[in-house]
Amino acid sequence: MTRTRVRRRRIAAVALAAGAVSVLAGPLSRAFPAPRAVPVAEHRYVIRSGDTLWSIARSIAPASDPRPMVDAIAEANQVDPGALIPGRTLVIPSSA
Repeated sequence: MTRTRVRRRRIAAVALAAGAVSVLAGPLSRAFPAPRAVPVAEHRYVIRSGDTLWSIARSIAPASDPRPMVDAIAEANQVDPGALIPGRTLVIPSSA
């Protein structure tokens, strides 16, 4: 083998490895997300029977759109909006 052929194979191998790394970088970055800052709690809310995240958000901020508050409460407490358990305490983030 000549030096040129060896050099070309090395360049091709490096290019192939760089391509594989760039293809895998996206899924790997989503598999290991960066840690999130914990929101400072303004207050807590105890869930009552019949409560929904929407009704809780409306009662906390009646003059504003409840959607950002619903999302913030769900994210801060890692709850499924459709599966609230009466008696559970929710942290209401102040950043919402």
